[in-house]
Amino acid sequence: MAERAKNGVKVRALFDGFGNSSNNRPLRKKHLKALQEVGIEIYEFDPLRFPYINHALHRDHRKIVVIDGCIAYTGGMNVADYYIKGKPEFGDWRDIHARVEGDAVGNLQGIFIKFWNETTGQSVSGPEYYPGEHAARNSFPMLSQDTSTTAGHQKVGVIDRNPRISPRIIHDTFVKAIDNAHSQIQIINPYLTLCRHIKRSLKKAIKRGVDIQIMVSAKSDIPITPRIVEYNVNKLMKYGAKIYFYEGGFHHSKIMMVDSIYSFIGSANLNSRSLSFDYECNLLIADIPTTQTLQRIFETDKLTRCFQLTPERWKQFGRWKHFKGWLFHFLTPFVRQENKQKTINRQIAKLSPLFIQEKTEQPQPALKNNKTTR
Repeated sequence: MAERAKNGVKVRALFDGFGNSSNNRPLRKKHLKALQEVGIEIYEFDPLRFPYINHALHRDHRKIVVIDGCIAYTGGMNVADYYIKGKPEFGDWRDIHARVEGDAVGNLQGIFIKFWNETTGQSVSGPEYYPGEHAARNSFPMLSQDTSTTAGHQKVGVIDRNPRISPRIIHDTFVKAIDNAHSQIQIINPYLTLCRHIKRSLKKAIKRGVDIQIMVSAKSDIPITPRIVEYNVNKLMKYGAKIYFYEGGFHHSKIMMVDSIYSFIGSANLNSRSLSFDYECNLLIADIPTTQTLQRIFETDKLTRCFQLTPERWKQFGRWKHFKGWLFHFLTPFVRQENKQKTINRQIAKLSPLFIQEKTEQPQPALKNNKTTR
């Protein structure tokens, strides 16, 4: 960023203060000063100030990068050294991000600019931030390029969870996707502390004969989470879901593939913070080749870096872990936020087979032709 800023590129960055403070190498004032000195505008979203602890509730968990208004990246990846070096306690840090070109870039740009203006008090606007479907720079040769027959024509929906405007949009999208699945659902998610609605939808899907495959990480960066995840996936295994524990490091990805037809990539976990509190952003990609690419990643990890949970393997976890999982899972409802607004029908149209339209202050097209690259 510093190099580009020195060459005249306008660089703006937002970071979440709460998330930054929980990082093993947080940004300090000296780091911010160094960035600002080379011309980078960087601001902290909603700093935590004692005694206003309510600010800890609605944090910005989104990971969005927009370049020249033509290229965007979003998914599960943070900007941190451990993505390159790993962590001693976990090993490699595994994650999935998507590169997007096309109209959806304008949606992501709009999310950033709106949030930037609210955070900084500035009034950034203008057509130069939305150049349209111009040819994007092919400056990332290390990425595998999309050579499928649908390259450049995938339909991509941007699902933006704003606690004030669209609080249930991601929750309801997941529930609708599961409820309308016909043959298979594959999920990778590190913090699977499921709410009752998604649990119920998964159980109903299993009863319908849908093949449910879920991959979770055997290790976690949050102490209590593994026991709750183990408790939840054991229950789902008993219902008939196939559960895989990833042992090749820490799998931080948040993806879902449905019926080998469409998929989700984003920042949202299947936990209460993502579904009920935080700002989140997911991509809904209605494209068979892209979905199959994600499925191949799932299958490779499943076969080479995972063990499958079985009743026999569950016994090996030990009674102490079983007890802690049972005990800690009672904490899950206390961090949920029930939303009593009757907004489901206004926020999300029924997927049949697939259609999503978010209702915000400025409605966005639900699905547009775009190009995605993993």
